[in-house]
Parts: sequence; structure tokens; C-alpha cells
Amino acid sequence: MAEIATARRSRITPEREAELYEAVLDLLREVGYDALTMDAVAARTRSGKATLYRQWGGKAELVASAMRHEKPGRIADGGTGSLRGDLHALVQREDDCWIEQYAALMRGLAMATHTNPDLLRAFKELLINPEMDEFRLVMQRAVDQSEVRADNPALEYVVHMMLGGFATRTLIDELPPTQEFLVSYINAGLLPALGVPTV
Repeated sequence: MAEIATARRSRITPEREAELYEAVLDLLREVGYDALTMDAVAARTRSGKATLYRQWGGKAELVASAMRHEKPGRIADGGTGSLRGDLHALVQREDDCWIEQYAALMRGLAMATHTNPDLLRAFKELLINPEMDEFRLVMQRAVDQSEVRADNPALEYVVHMMLGGFATRTLIDELPPTQEFLVSYINAGLLPALGVPTV
């Protein structure tokens, strides 16, 4: 699916693609996934609905692609020289306002995946699996640099731990997942689980 989506999107300019994604995310914030329609996206972006279907295949693929585009760069591109630095850089790429807005979108879409199998499939294909692949590269770099032992069982759960801290901050503390909180969470929980010494 990812290869097909990439081939479809190649017909529009990156600038136009970014405009479309921004409009999709605005509509998601306004009405939520279930009420979002391709008609509404077409009207908001002054596009033909047939064009949207031709480029993305459907609403689920368009939304998942927009969420992927919203993320600031590839995780594996951090390359600070240490795992601690890479993970800190990951949460410091955007400010607290962006983190709060993205977290709110992810919470809403996570709920929507329970009743929308197309959205769940698109999320796994276009967002979750690529993220997990990138985290594996970061973890492999840490193993190669002898920061983390290759047989550490926590390696398989790094994505789960990161998403846990990101997603449960609001649920447990009724507060947004700020940079300060996420850095503290990484230092106190994730890095010790990986056997990385505290500073």
C-alpha cells in the first residue's frame, strides 16, 4: 500500500500536498474522524473528490498520510552520538503546543481505529510500521555503539514505552505531554530499562 500511495502522490507538488494535509488535520480537529468526509476535504482544498481518491485511495489513507507528514522528520535521522541524545532530540523537535495538538489528534484517531478497520490498516501501514522500523534503526545504532546490550529484552518494547508516556500523560495526570515531562520520562523510565546509566 505504501508504494501505491507514494506513486499516486507523485502527481502533485510537495507544496500542494502539504496544503492538503494541513486542511485534513484542521478538519480532524474540527469534526473528528467519523464526521470527516472526502467531500469536506475537497471543498476545503478546492480539489476534485475524484482527484483525492485517485491520489490516496480513500479517507483512511489520506488521514494516515497527513499524520505521517505532520511528524517532524525521521526518527532515525537524529544521530546525536548517543541514545540519550537521540531520544531527547526526538521530543525536542517541536514545541509543547505542537506536542499537545498532535497528542489530541492521536487520541481521537486511536479511538476511531476500534470501529474503522480501514483506518487501523492504514495507520499500521503508513504510520506505525514505518515508526517501528525507524526506532529499530535507532536501537541498533545504540547496540552497535555498545550503549545497549543486544539481548536486552526491553529493546522490543521501546515504541510501546514511548507511546505509553506520550498517550497516558493526559489520561493519568490530566496534563498534556510536554517536552519537560517526556525528557523526564525517558531519563527515569525508558533509559534505565535499556540499561543506559543515569547521568
